[in-house]
Amino acid sequence: MTSLQHVNPRVRGIRVSPQNVLQSLAEHITQEITQGAHKPFKEVIDVSSGDPHRAGMKPVSFVRQVLAVCLYPELLKDQSLPLDVKLRAQRLLEACDGGSVGSYSDSSGLLHVRQSIAEFITKRDAGVPSYAKNVFISSGSQKALMIIVRLLASGEGETQTGVLTPMPSPHTLPTLLDEAEVALVPYQLVEERGWAVHLEELHRAVTTARGHCQPRAIYISNPGNPTGHVQTRESMEEVIRFAAAEGLLLFVDEVYQDSMIGLDREFISYKRVLFEMGKEYAETVELVSSHSLSCTSIAECGQRAGYMEIVNMDPEVMHFVDTMLCTDVSTPITGQLALDLMVNPPKPGDPSYDTYTQNAQRAVELLNDLPGMSCQLAMGGIYLYPCLHLPSEFRQLAKMLEVEAHVLYCQKFLEEEGVLGGVGHDGGTASSHHVRLCVHVPPDTMEEVLTRLRSFHLRLMDGHCNSD
Repeated sequence: MTSLQHVNPRVRGIRVSPQNVLQSLAEHITQEITQGAHKPFKEVIDVSSGDPHRAGMKPVSFVRQVLAVCLYPELLKDQSLPLDVKLRAQRLLEACDGGSVGSYSDSSGLLHVRQSIAEFITKRDAGVPSYAKNVFISSGSQKALMIIVRLLASGEGETQTGVLTPMPSPHTLPTLLDEAEVALVPYQLVEERGWAVHLEELHRAVTTARGHCQPRAIYISNPGNPTGHVQTRESMEEVIRFAAAEGLLLFVDEVYQDSMIGLDREFISYKRVLFEMGKEYAETVELVSSHSLSCTSIAECGQRAGYMEIVNMDPEVMHFVDTMLCTDVSTPITGQLALDLMVNPPKPGDPSYDTYTQNAQRAVELLNDLPGMSCQLAMGGIYLYPCLHLPSEFRQLAKMLEVEAHVLYCQKFLEEEGVLGGVGHDGGTASSHHVRLCVHVPPDTMEEVLTRLRSFHLRLMDGHCNSD
């Protein structure tokens, strides 16, 4: 590969997210500060993605203590460590081949951990049974999704596999579909209804797609990433009936199931709803649901582990799920052990619940008080997704620079105030501009972000007074 023309053309065709460009700019600014450059801020604050530890959240002590003992078993002799930590670590080490985290596991994951996950799902879903044989551990929920999409991918042109994808969507999803050579079939979430899934829009999307590609799956994020919307049982039943009628596999990302912000909505899994709809659906609709360490309760994103549970898939097809997992040999063992701690914590309750709930409520109040900005109250998840009503002069400037207006907004916010926000992805709607803000950060960090955002936004609006 001595020149770009030798690179796989399909790889060259993968879309590059504007977020990657902003991330590089943030790293460059950080390097400049380190080298002594004068900036109006002392450090760059990253609230673009769900990486709470990077933003300053402290890890859960129990998780780190157990993992520390597993990595260095000599700590079992340490009298300062709690007994439950040592007992748990000893049990997890016994589940590892050779009693060591340095060994491989089966490609689908350690049996002990998969059994713990199945027990967690059964308890979560009020007794709807889950079985370890249907649980597959992967290096994050994105890896799980990629495996399923690759199994579905086939054809070209009108026969190319399509996946119904919400707009806005997780910012990594379009790139993932590109890599798998699968067509993205957008369906628009309804912002005025708190980013709800609308049945008529799903029908429009699948009807429009036919003739251009072959829709074979629908992707749902619940609680929504990045919108924070949490579906009602009625909405989930509509989606399940739609998937059944259209012959679509239903892939549900439920990573933020432990992060409910809205007091009037509880999390119910798609699997529970499916099984409570009766045999007509419970025994026919193909469902893949995922969860991962990126969840709010422990947020061990860097440990890179997640799982998917597969329901109603042909056993011969499931064999190839395991085959695809073999390309990674096995998910990192420490990540798998952290999954066991996530689904089977030492005691119930989420220690960080109050922190990010208060952050979200405080941020929504401030965002809605700013001119030219509005924000739906999140019901779950770790993001807020405010809408920008930008002045025409600013939008014209963005057009002249050949960038989207919300991308330019995030770039200037980073350059002038040292805050890296997330670029909204709304499917190319020219009149819609959003940014993504992670609220699962320490309270003092959140206050600093809001202070800088208010200063920047008011300055921008004053400088471009011809607002529409």
